[in-house]
Amino acid sequence: MKNATKSFLYNNIAHAIEEQINEGILKFGDKLPSVRILKKEYGVSVSTVLEAYYRLEAKSLIESRPRSGYYVVYSENKSLQKPAKTAPKAEPVLREVTDIIIDFYERINDKSIVNLSLGMPSPELMPVAKLNKTVNETVAKLPAGGTYYDSIQGSENLRRQIAQRTLLWGGNLKEQDIITTTGCTSALSLALMAVTKAGDTIAVESPVFFGILQLANALQLRVLELPTDVDLGIDLALLEKSIKKQKLKAVVIISNFNNPLGSIMPDENKKGIVKIIEKYEVPLIEDDIYGEIYFEKKRPNTCKTYDTKGLVMWLGSFSKTIAGGYRVGWIAPGKFLQEVLKLKLCLSSSTPTITQEAIANFLAKGRYDYHLRKLRQTLYANSLKYMAAVVDYFPADTRVSKPKGSFLLWIELNENIDVNKLYKKALEYGIVFTPGNIFTLQNQYKNCMRLSYGMPWSTKIEKALKELGELLKNSSL
Repeated sequence: MKNATKSFLYNNIAHAIEEQINEGILKFGDKLPSVRILKKEYGVSVSTVLEAYYRLEAKSLIESRPRSGYYVVYSENKSLQKPAKTAPKAEPVLREVTDIIIDFYERINDKSIVNLSLGMPSPELMPVAKLNKTVNETVAKLPAGGTYYDSIQGSENLRRQIAQRTLLWGGNLKEQDIITTTGCTSALSLALMAVTKAGDTIAVESPVFFGILQLANALQLRVLELPTDVDLGIDLALLEKSIKKQKLKAVVIISNFNNPLGSIMPDENKKGIVKIIEKYEVPLIEDDIYGEIYFEKKRPNTCKTYDTKGLVMWLGSFSKTIAGGYRVGWIAPGKFLQEVLKLKLCLSSSTPTITQEAIANFLAKGRYDYHLRKLRQTLYANSLKYMAAVVDYFPADTRVSKPKGSFLLWIELNENIDVNKLYKKALEYGIVFTPGNIFTLQNQYKNCMRLSYGMPWSTKIEKALKELGELLKNSSL
């Protein structure tokens, strides 16, 4: 009888919530009441509430997020179709990237617009006060206030903290394996210069972060774009064929939450790509800048996790998680450590002392992990709200990624849409987004766009997304 009563209670709770979802009272992206609140509201046990939530999860109506709670992930308006697997041409390209990138950077601090193109979370989501406090504490303790040159390899304190965090993805790096850099772009530059020369060909995912294309162009490298799946990442079979056919000198990937597609390579694929590059002795440059911004239960592994020959060059920075303006990044170059050190000596000699030591202290005091937990919760909730807006306001045939981390959405529109025309029209409404064709050197992604959900959700953001949707539905683009 007791079990029957419990069954009635959790079914009653589950039914009440399901009704609110079906009636649109609870909408896609809404956070559900905490277990503690429902326990008190219904006068039941924690296990009864959890059982109700488990039932709703089994129906794919809600889902849980660690340390964040339960969220509605069902919408009766339409299902969110994922973007199709990309299909770039199998030909290396050497071409300048579009000048529209400069336009983004010129507008980055323009408060008069709704900037949906930001490549980092809003400063409002960053631990500014605690960082300021840490900087003051750090400067007071550093010899000469941190005005001295640091070593070429970088702050030992910071490198030790970074090395310790590799345990989260099965790594076992030591501080001597790591070189600090002026942001991740610097790390990527050093990595490419260490293993390529002008005229060489590199392989990348497609679409690919435009910063990689800019660097390739500056170094006179040919770029081979490979098909990429939103769930699986880069096509491994085509990669192996291309290594043999194109004589690739390096492979560059963002294995965790690719920018802009949002794809994450499963562990088996990460093992697979390492096996391929080790077979052919081709360096793999792995940009892991988004790896800490995950929505699942644990931090995803890296390709470096499975590296046995030192061919994986693992890069990252704190630009997307703490402070972009501090310009603190790193590279673990594996067998190419000496080449990278020589290049850093020539190009910058050392990295700014104060910001390195401040971040090292921020990590050592546990402030980083506390901040990351809050940031992940906020960004996950944001992702659901943005996807809900796309569901509600964009055309019915829109496809959108469902990211498991980071702060970027990739949207695939009807093939007749020209996002460059949409970009100009949206500017008239004070809205900026990122057109998809800047993430390629080929003639593709003209009907795609990247949106950033790194800003706090607001009525202003929702209004901008609604206006974008109306432009897509009513204008000739």
